[in-house]
Amino acid sequence: MDKLFDLGGKTALITGGSRGLGREMALAFADHGADVIVTSRKLDNCESVAAEVEAKGRNAMAYACHVGHWDECDALVEAAYERFGKVDILVNNAGMSPLYPKLSAVTEDLFDKVVGVNLKGPYRLSALIGERMAEGDGGCIINVSSNAAVDPSPNSEPYGAAKAGLNSLTRSLAFAFGRKVRVNCIQAGPFLTDISKAWAPAAFKALETRQALGRGGEPDEIVGAALFLASPSASFTTGAVIRVDGGSP
Repeated sequence: MDKLFDLGGKTALITGGSRGLGREMALAFADHGADVIVTSRKLDNCESVAAEVEAKGRNAMAYACHVGHWDECDALVEAAYERFGKVDILVNNAGMSPLYPKLSAVTEDLFDKVVGVNLKGPYRLSALIGERMAEGDGGCIINVSSNAAVDPSPNSEPYGAAKAGLNSLTRSLAFAFGRKVRVNCIQAGPFLTDISKAWAPAAFKALETRQALGRGGEPDEIVGAALFLASPSASFTTGAVIRVDGGSP
């Protein structure tokens, strides 16, 4: 069974890799043989996860990057290839969804930041790394989206729109980079990461009534889908948007 999820000799770059779902994927990939580039906006957090990866006997690199800024994305890619010579797995996991009191209170700056992190950054990183993958030995790209992309999302409209764009981008890039690069998407439901600590009690009550499983997901419950899509097990899977959401309606 281990051979189905063998990532030995692979290098993975994970945005938003310093906490939550990104950290769980980084550690799981390391457990299955991959070297890992951990990036987020805060270098010290990246260094902490990189140390955890190295403690598992794998190579790691911590790199601070705001993926909403293309110049930083470009620098990240160059640093990754300088260190490891390749990227076999790109996980576009970084995301943000700031709260706002009403739609008209969304400033242009906030809107641009949300779209930048959730859609513009993944596009740039996928374009740069995907082209190198296609010209080389191939690889895979995993985008992490949200149920907000397809369900009504009051109080997170810019976020939902950006994630809908990421779903669409997944399908387009699968064809743009085929036949050597697989591009897939994990459409995540409510996970109990650090962000959930700010949820109102009503949000947790809603999970009991709206979710088929009656609860939010634990961060490590993203790992199965991520390993599948990153590994040889998914050799005939591309352009897919896979819901990992506990049975959201």
